[in-house]
Amino acid sequence: MNTVLLIKKIYQDAFESLGHFITKNFFKGFAWFSFGMFSVVLYAFIFRVMTGFPFQ
Repeated sequence: MNTVLLIKKIYQDAFESLGHFITKNFFKGFAWFSFGMFSVVLYAFIFRVMTGFPFQ
């Protein structure tokens, strides 16, 4: 019984760490993706302003 509880504890610790790792990397990737999309929008707006696009 002690072995089963030990194995359960090992798996529980491993999956808790894995969850934090995945969550941290997901938000880091999402932040870079958001920054990239904002850069594209900013570039498109500046390009339109510089070429004289008429905003109506």
